Order: sequence, then structure tokens, then C-alpha cells
Amino acid sequence: MKNFKRESAVCQICKKEKNIQLMRPVNSVRPAILQLINKDGFEPDSHGYICIDDLNRYRKQYLQNVMEEEKGVLNENDKKVLDSIVERDLISRNIEQDIDKKLKSGQRLSDSIAKFGGSWKFIIFFMFFLVFWMIINVIFLTTRAFDPYPFILLNLILSCIAAIQAPVIMMSQNRQEEKDRMRSLHDYQVNLKAEVEIRLLHDKIDHLIVQHGQRMMEIQQIQIELMEEISNKMKK
Repeated sequence: MKNFKRESAVCQICKKEKNIQLMRPVNSVRPAILQLINKDGFEPDSHGYICIDDLNRYRKQYLQNVMEEEKGVLNENDKKVLDSIVERDLISRNIEQDIDKKLKSGQRLSDSIAKFGGSWKFIIFFMFFLVFWMIINVIFLTTRAFDPYPFILLNLILSCIAAIQAPVIMMSQNRQEEKDRMRSLHDYQVNLKAEVEIRLLHDKIDHLIVQHGQRMMEIQQIQIELMEEISNKMKK
């Protein structure tokens, strides 16, 4: 005799017939979500099915209620985390690549200048440049020095470099602060999702333990009834 495999079922919420792979048994839904379904006037059969679309809608509503009780009003970041949980999407990503893609050529240039200006290469190079400038004007060009002591031209060049370098470094620091802000925001979203997922996992485990306990009690009750029947037959 061939085994009959059910291929479709009717959703207890939307009353539409869908593929069984797009459905979930009602008895596998946690009680808290079933309470939300009952509040909307639905009384699903424990042996029936609910489609994933409707189930995800109530899951999102349940998570939103939980987070609103703990945090109050939800912001856009919290809503993104809820959507990622319901849709089972990954929220963690390499944000460095996203930031680098948005940088313009001028911003990349300022970052390169700031990086070089804050390195030992720049300090050593500039020290050699200053010493070379002084030696040329003091020793080799004693009579026709283009910048004699106290090196007024050199001071002007240093002032111009400092005047240009300061805003470039500030621009790079502002972008670094923006990167840090985006990193902290991304870390917050990942941590929030992990916390909510762990809480859902605990709820699911508790639900499975309760179901398992009920089944064990039913099996134990059947065993007791069988033992009583056997005992009665032996007495007769």
C-alpha cells in the first residue's frame, strides 16, 4: 500500500490552500502567538496549519509588543532588526566596504594626506627637509642665500603647510567619527537581534518542554490504563 503524502493544506487564517511546505502546524506555534491570533477572532484547529506569511505577520507583531514593553517607542533601527528576524535575513555585514564605496575622490585624497601626515615617514622626511634647507642657506650659500637666517621663507612655507594640513586632518577625523557612529549603530543592531533571537529560542525550548511533558503524561496515563486492564483480566 502506498503512503499518502499530503501536498497542500488550507491556512486557518487566510483560508487559502497552499503548498504544505509553505505551512506550519498550529500545534508548533508558541502560545503567545496563538493568543494574538485568538485576539483577532481566529480559533485555529490544533490539527490544522497556518501559512508562513500569516505566521510571520503575527511573529512580527509579537516581537514588536515585547520590544515596546521593554523599550517604549521603536525607532527605525529597531524596526529593521524586527524585519530581519521575521524574514530570517542576516543583518551582520562588512560596513567598511559600504563606507568606502560612498567616498569621493577628494575624500579619499584627504584621508591619504592625513594618513601620511600622521606617520613617521612624514616626520623623518620633513626633518631631513628642514636640515637640508638650513645647511644650504647657512653653509653652501653664505653670500647668496635665497633664505638667510632667520629663514623667513621657510617659516612662510611651514605656516602654509600647517594652514592646509589642519583642515584636511579635520575632514578626515570627521569621516572617522562618521565611520565609528555607523559601526556602533551596526553593532547595536546585531546585539539587539542576538538578544531577541536568544529570547525567542528560550521561549521555543520552554514550549517544546511543555509539549513533551504533556505527551509523556498522556503516554504514562495510557500505560496505567493498560496495566489496570491486564490486572483486571488476570483477576478474572
